[in-house]
This record gives sequence, structure tokens and C-alpha cells, in this order.
Amino acid sequence: MQRIGMVIKLNADKVAEYKRLHADVWPEVLEMIKQCNIRNYTIFLREPENLLFSYYEYAGEDYAADQAKMAAHPKTQEWWSVCMPCQKPLDTAKDGEWWIEMEDVFHLD
Repeated sequence: MQRIGMVIKLNADKVAEYKRLHADVWPEVLEMIKQCNIRNYTIFLREPENLLFSYYEYAGEDYAADQAKMAAHPKTQEWWSVCMPCQKPLDTAKDGEWWIEMEDVFHLD
């Protein structure tokens, strides 16, 4: 099991829209997440800084292949096109980086 934590900013004027979208995630997107071996997926919001923190557990054998499968899924691409305008990368993001993966420094079961 691999634990993944990532962070991104949320545009202040898009907070309500982002919450609304995630209150009713499209079933095809949820199914693709499961098919790509992602479990225990949670997104947290910290206001007023408008930081999004996502956490999930990857239970598959080939993370890169599962991520590519998800990225190729048309309904997921459509979902991302709706959600991405709500978000903006951190100032420290590298070129092409969106959600920034975080280092796992502590864990207790």
C-alpha cells in the first residue's frame, strides 16, 4: 500500500463551485478511481488560505500505468476540465506541475 498526499490552491471565487462539484462527483469518475486501484481518497480544504490537500492509498502494482489509464479516460478528462479552472498550482510548482505530491514524513497505524 502506497500513501499519497498532494496539495494545490483553490481560487477564492471558486470555493463554492468546487464544493458543489465534489458533493456530487460523476459516477464514471468514481468508478475509474476505483479501477485505478485508489482507495480511501479524501480531499480536505483549508480556508481562508484555500489550500486543498488530497490523500489516498494506492493498492495496485503499477502506479504509473494506473495514472496513465485514468488520464486517458474521456469522462475523467471532462471532469478535470471542469475542476481545473477552480484550482491553481502553488507558487513553488515546477513547470507542468499541478497537484504537488508531498513527502510522507510520519505515519502511525
